[in-house]
Amino acid sequence: MNLNLTIEATYVLGPALVVFLSVAAVRHRRARPGWAGRHVVLRTAACLYAAAVLSITVFPLEVTWGRYANQMPWPNQVNYVPLVTADVTAVPNILMFMPLGTLLPLLTRVNSTARAVGVSALASLCIELTQLLSYVLFHNGRAVDVNDLLANTLGGLFGYVLVRFALGRPSARELLRAFALPGSTAGRPVVTTVA
Repeated sequence: MNLNLTIEATYVLGPALVVFLSVAAVRHRRARPGWAGRHVVLRTAACLYAAAVLSITVFPLEVTWGRYANQMPWPNQVNYVPLVTADVTAVPNILMFMPLGTLLPLLTRVNSTARAVGVSALASLCIELTQLLSYVLFHNGRAVDVNDLLANTLGGLFGYVLVRFALGRPSARELLRAFALPGSTAGRPVVTTVA
């Protein structure tokens, strides 16, 4: 069977965003904790960011079989050796994952550099494995690169360090805490001890 089909991001991510916005509106209207005012803005920004990353890294999904399929064996589509082919193309990957690092302390309880690196690496690994799986199943042109994994993780680290630095400044801390979710690292009250 010969097949050449393109699944655009809007066909998948569009409905997903509509569902998210509908749920967010209902929870906001019902005054659910963590869904009021600025918290909805933060959650919506995180959702839009995730959709943007997926639209860049996974979509459009090219489904090709038969004579249209990419005939290269999938192991040839994987770069296993780090930093051999690293160049300036790593910069967009670093920039793409910086927002993840900045969102982590605002949305979650990630409170250490090691955890931020771990979450960033895991998110990047999921993207790379999805690209590999889409190549194996649909024979598209996606390649998997360990350098992307490293650059994405570095971007998450940079974003996290940037927010932690900003949380050390009183004026920036108050602004970030206003948007941070209750219970998140940035949303927790600052404990000061008086000697």
